[in-house]
Amino acid sequence: MGDEAKALRLAAIARKWLKDPRVGYSGDLNPAASDSERQALSSMVMAGAHVSVAEPGRVVCSLRVRAPLTDAEGRWHPGAIAAAVDNACSAAVFTVEGAPTVTVQYSMSYFSPAYPDEEVEMEGRVVSRKGKLTAAAVEVRKKESGELVAIGRQWMTPAWPIKSNKSSKL
Repeated sequence: MGDEAKALRLAAIARKWLKDPRVGYSGDLNPAASDSERQALSSMVMAGAHVSVAEPGRVVCSLRVRAPLTDAEGRWHPGAIAAAVDNACSAAVFTVEGAPTVTVQYSMSYFSPAYPDEEVEMEGRVVSRKGKLTAAAVEVRKKESGELVAIGRQWMTPAWPIKSNKSSKL
């Protein structure tokens, strides 16, 4: 398979996974084959997601904040934001690594609240690669106003050895 065809295939898998994390990166909706409890949180925070861009090193998706994912004051819960950012980072990294990832470092900055039924857009980008590690950043913005809700930054590594990271010391 050529590099361009592989890149398109990986982007298509990432797109499908962001829309429904239960499918896993294999593309098969088979809860028995995946850790359904782990996927439940991803599925809940990504419910209704629309992916507008999935290309090598970049994903853009939007979703409406759901009332069950709010805190006591009715704002989108920071943990739900962090879970959504983790999914977007993972999808962006998948488009260049071609393997599911694990997070080795994670940071979040929160700027403004989002509320139920408000549409937010997340843009995730791969920003650096070093050995086995790939860094990604996600900006979360209110779709209507463009107001910044949060920024997440992660260093990730493939969940198992792949061709591109077998020889790295880190």
